[in-house]
Amino acid sequence: MTVPADHHPAAAHVGHRDVTGGWLRPAVFGITDGLVSNTSLLAGVAGAGLSPHAIVLTGVAGLIGGAFSMATGEFVSVASQRELTHAEIEIEKAELKRVPSAELAELAAVYVSRGVEPGLAHEVARQISVDPEQALRVHAMEELGVDPDALPSPWTAASSSFVAFVLGALVPLLPYLLGADTFVASVALAAASLFAAGVAVSRFTNRSALYAGLRQLLLGAAAAGVTFLVGTAVGS
Repeated sequence: MTVPADHHPAAAHVGHRDVTGGWLRPAVFGITDGLVSNTSLLAGVAGAGLSPHAIVLTGVAGLIGGAFSMATGEFVSVASQRELTHAEIEIEKAELKRVPSAELAELAAVYVSRGVEPGLAHEVARQISVDPEQALRVHAMEELGVDPDALPSPWTAASSSFVAFVLGALVPLLPYLLGADTFVASVALAAASLFAAGVAVSRFTNRSALYAGLRQLLLGAAAAGVTFLVGTAVGS
């Protein structure tokens, strides 16, 4: 008898992508922020009538300052969250040593709440509790929602954010660096890149590519448009 492909044991398991590494969120924020903020910054000074040289200088300053700002923010944010998580894990570790029976009963109650028969739930909790390291890991996942062995790295978040911001912020600058003397080429390249960034993100989130691309494009266009109008008004 032939087993249908969708019922074959080997086909039943679908591998998952890493969602705990801590690089995707800062990378998405970084490249989007780089594109939007530097395009908006250039739009503002272009609207004010500055020279191409002044626009490039402004864009380079925005790129460098923004990249370090994003990286610093991500590092401090993730490091603080990691330190808080470690502190809570240490509390759980102390509780496991101080009142092991109460912690065992607490873990068994978690399994019962998920539909496991009370006797079996208690036995599973008892077997897990034999190994202190495994018990701590399971309690952390069940009570804190974190895996102590898979906490995001602040260095990964900071470096991802820095590189992504530089790449995004460089896009609207490229036409000027290649000799353009108007903002039109920067707008066109930034718009295409915003749409492409949205499409790329949709591959990770299962969103429609068109929806994700247009969302990025419209939000970026709104920010740049407002800044251009402000720059024009101030320049006048």
